[in-house]
Amino acid sequence: MSHPPRTAILTLEDVSKHFGSTIAMEGVSLDIREGEFFALLGPSGCGKTTLLRMLAGFETPDSGRILLDGADIARTPPHRRPINMMFQSYALFPHMTVERNVSFGLRQDRVPKAEIAERVERVLDLVQLGAFRRRKPHQLSGGQKQRAALARALVKEPRILLLDEPLGALDKKLRQETQIELVDLQNSLGITFVVVTHDQEEAMTVADRIAVMDHGRIAQVDSPSGIYEAPASRYVADFIGEANLLEGSIEGQEDDRVRFRWGPDLIRCLHDAATLPAGTEACLAIRPEKIRVHLEEGGPPPDAANAVTAVVEDILYVGNLSTYRMLLSDGRRLVAQAANERRLVDRSITWEDRVWAYWADDAGVVLTC
Repeated sequence: MSHPPRTAILTLEDVSKHFGSTIAMEGVSLDIREGEFFALLGPSGCGKTTLLRMLAGFETPDSGRILLDGADIARTPPHRRPINMMFQSYALFPHMTVERNVSFGLRQDRVPKAEIAERVERVLDLVQLGAFRRRKPHQLSGGQKQRAALARALVKEPRILLLDEPLGALDKKLRQETQIELVDLQNSLGITFVVVTHDQEEAMTVADRIAVMDHGRIAQVDSPSGIYEAPASRYVADFIGEANLLEGSIEGQEDDRVRFRWGPDLIRCLHDAATLPAGTEACLAIRPEKIRVHLEEGGPPPDAANAVTAVVEDILYVGNLSTYRMLLSDGRRLVAQAANERRLVDRSITWEDRVWAYWADDAGVVLTC
């Protein structure tokens, strides 16, 4: 990851965009900082691609301003912006070699031949495609096509590079390797990268900050750890990773702890209680890996701040992790997750076991929206 950037290079001020009666974006305000890797994350139809296309100049906002270094570029055509875009489809010309594809934009701009050759050479070396310069797109693997498209976008030396689902066509292992390469490349170049993705893992891996989008609005902007550990709403908690969302209400406070009523159980959790008066309806979001599971016999561990009894309903084994889905006596459910630290021969906990599910008082986040 790059060091935290300092100043905003791109600012959106109250930007809205409608397509007929469909709201694509509504009142979006956002700062993207110079030199950062920024991710626009959300499900299909949330407005992230529309936002990216407005940054590129392919769409014009109905209202609001898009400022680059303080100048409004909302109506500046794409070719007059120091912004380049790498498309999801890569859009490589099939009849051209890698070298010709990469140099195409420079040739269109009538850059001197010597400079074209030098810049193409440099960027092909950067993306490790120098040995493939004479090949055409059909002779490349998926990862090589992705690198060729990236080289074509970078060779024009943009201030900002926009990436539309850049790794979506790659298989999982190659996608993970390429994520690391993208981060290293962005760090070495110092260019601001803005990536659109629906892949939470990808956003968490590559981005310095993430904007989570929901129905054309920004639900939260934060670092990956901030988004995951301190979601601002139920939507964010539920969308990012997996979370137990315990519906209940605030019953009272004890110093810096809140007493949270979940069914018949009273849960103690850290929170600024002054902002949540008794009777406030809320939910407690707890990530599965924050919950521990212990066989019921012998009682819960003495240091357990919160504990409930349950029956193991399902166990999902995915190699490095095991997920325990548990059913409480009144029908409520909890999900816990544990790393498989040892080779799995005999489980200490199995299906239909009665267990204690327990967690610390700082494991959950109280949410009211």
